[in-house]
Amino acid sequence: MDTRSQFEDPRNTPRIWPVGELCVLIADVLHAKFNPIQVQGEVSSFARASSGHCYFNLKDETGQLRCAMFKRAASQLERPLKDGDLITAKGNLGVYAGRGDLQLIVESVQRSGQGNLFEEFLKIKAKLMAEGLFELDRKRPIALRPKGIGVVTSLGAAAFQDVLTALRRRVPHIPVIIAPSLVQGQEAPRSIAQALRSLYVRDDIDVILLVRGGGSMEDLWCFNDERLARLVCESPMPLISGVGHETDFTIVDFCADLRAATPTAAAELCATPNEQLRAETSAFALLISRLMIARLDKDAQRLDALQLRLGRPSLYMSKERSRLELLEQKLTPSLTRAHDRAQAKLSMLAQRLVPSLNLAQERAQVSLKRLEVRLLGLKDHQLKSHDDALQRAQLRLQLLDPSLVLQRGFAWLCDEAGVPVTRRSAVGVGQELSAQLSDGTLQLKVLGK
Repeated sequence: MDTRSQFEDPRNTPRIWPVGELCVLIADVLHAKFNPIQVQGEVSSFARASSGHCYFNLKDETGQLRCAMFKRAASQLERPLKDGDLITAKGNLGVYAGRGDLQLIVESVQRSGQGNLFEEFLKIKAKLMAEGLFELDRKRPIALRPKGIGVVTSLGAAAFQDVLTALRRRVPHIPVIIAPSLVQGQEAPRSIAQALRSLYVRDDIDVILLVRGGGSMEDLWCFNDERLARLVCESPMPLISGVGHETDFTIVDFCADLRAATPTAAAELCATPNEQLRAETSAFALLISRLMIARLDKDAQRLDALQLRLGRPSLYMSKERSRLELLEQKLTPSLTRAHDRAQAKLSMLAQRLVPSLNLAQERAQVSLKRLEVRLLGLKDHQLKSHDDALQRAQLRLQLLDPSLVLQRGFAWLCDEAGVPVTRRSAVGVGQELSAQLSDGTLQLKVLGK
């Protein structure tokens, strides 16, 4: 009796089967009972190996079946399979002894549609699009320098570590607030919504990252939840979605303010990196330095021009003194001539009025004295007025004298080329400087900063 008969005959005493031999026996039974076979279902978890072989699951509402399509059969497809495709696969059932898995070796494929999940995805997308939730005018720009970053993902996911690594590398100075949640399964939409709401009430973040690694359409289905999509649109701050790989799209991606191809890309888009900030700061510092140097040069030229116009204060004082002496010289002869004219007139009156000579003489003397007092007062007043004006001019000139600033303890520093030193950062240790004091110049050397 052959092996198959022994296995099928209940009268025989059960025997102990080696695992490999039992797998071969089951494969023979499946081949005899079913092969060749056609199976209809929806493609999920599709993957293409580097060898060219394809592996995926066929599923429906009640079950799923592992499938393998070798390179020869895969090369005959008009276009590659993808998750969500509804197909009829023709092939042979077998058992993969290495894992003890039931699998279908697919020889050919006939497409039946796009699959129930994909059809549901299109329905939700069309509904929300008609409501305007995907409109570009409601998308908000991402802050280049956020005060904080919120992250919603699973703490056990590889995407979580990828995002943290990217943020630590690019923006280690920005705080990161983690709101853990499920990212797969029936409870995932409610968990993600709860995590988002916990971030919506915070005022220490300016952007939210909603991230998850790649997976099948079933794995990412929680991100197609309609209620979750509406909650994403209600976010008070910009939200970046980084769900799956570059070819994966979910409803959340269309509702977010910005869609990133991967979780790491989302971390790179949420803030300006440190290197760019340093470059911008250096450029601004260089511009400010150039503007300050140009302003100092302009002021120095203006000071030189004023100094040339002012000259030395002592020359102005000497000029005013000479002018005062000239006025004094002009005033003295005028007083003398007036005195002589008065005496001549007095003599003539005395000769004409001999009887009233004494009276006239007394009157003339009184008038002469008044005139002398008046002239002397006018002379003193004019001299005092000019002297006061001269003293005020002298005081103003002294206040403008640059040497007075040095006499108060200040010094004028410059380097070997004569360039003024106005900042501590402009000199280095060991550099030689010149210090102009009120009575001379000192040579200095910088010993420390």
